[in-house]
Amino acid sequence: MADSFMGKAATMEIPINSNGETLAEDDSLEQAAKIQWTLDEKDLQQVMVSGPNLNETSVVSGGYGGPAGGIIPTSSIKGSGMHHSNSNQNMSVEEANRGVAVEKLDSVKKWGINTYKCTKQMFSERFGRGSRTVDLELEAQIDVLRDTKRKYESVLRLTSALTSHFYNMVQTQQALGDTFADLSQKSPELRDEFGYNAETQKLLCRNGEALLGAINFFVSSINTLVNKTMEDTLMTIKLYEAARLEFDAYRADLEELSLGPRDAATMVRIEVSQQQYQVQRDKYERLRSDVTIKLKFLEENKVKVMHKQLLLFHNAISAYFAGNQQQLEQTLRQFNVKLKPPGSDKPSWLEES
Repeated sequence: MADSFMGKAATMEIPINSNGETLAEDDSLEQAAKIQWTLDEKDLQQVMVSGPNLNETSVVSGGYGGPAGGIIPTSSIKGSGMHHSNSNQNMSVEEANRGVAVEKLDSVKKWGINTYKCTKQMFSERFGRGSRTVDLELEAQIDVLRDTKRKYESVLRLTSALTSHFYNMVQTQQALGDTFADLSQKSPELRDEFGYNAETQKLLCRNGEALLGAINFFVSSINTLVNKTMEDTLMTIKLYEAARLEFDAYRADLEELSLGPRDAATMVRIEVSQQQYQVQRDKYERLRSDVTIKLKFLEENKVKVMHKQLLLFHNAISAYFAGNQQQLEQTLRQFNVKLKPPGSDKPSWLEES
């Protein structure tokens, strides 16, 4: 625009007077040139400010001055690359999620089929329409164990109640002995009588604490035997019974397929059922062996533990009610029953003062 203006200014006729001076049009011409120059400068600044954005730079695919169709925006190239990488990542995540979903669906399907077969077998046995595998010797041992556990739980409950009641009696004897001792100091005329009774109650209290130690040891051993050793064996028995039910369910399914037609599809199903039957049979045999071994060791352990604990209980009770303090202490040493040493209790604030 400045070049065109300068070209026009070069060809414009400038009138002059006789003295070689320009006419009044000089001032107007000069003002017009200044206005045009100002406008051109503003346009240049606007172009500089609103110039091309580097993010929108275009790549020309053709030669110089080629058609507009050969211009490819670089922003579209960058965006397409990022889109492909994001799409690949999304596809991999979707495939992983799909694989997990398929695995869960298969596990739920297998669980549903197994539950259906076991439920069917259970109702068939209950209503007398199905057969079950029975090990008479093992079933008898399991029934004996359950009955023994119920009786031992009754012994545990009663001895725990005895411990609680006897503890309250010992505490009462101790309080009574302290009261007698205090009255012997405050009643000179009955000092000897109160003193004898105080010593008797304190002796009974010491023997009662020894008996409590023996009974607590007995209760602790019975509790371990019933709630840990027997319970562990019964948990294995529950697994064995569940395996027996699954084994009979797959056995019945295989027998039902074997009685049907022998076409190609049925033969494939029979082969699959035969494999599942073998797996369940191995599981059943393994758990039956585990139950047999645990029942054997449980019986040996029960006899050993109860022989020791019953002897302790009898000797401690007999020595206590016979008033034989030496025999009671000897019984505790014989069975390694630990008691608190005398004087281990913290004295009261009256004694400390």
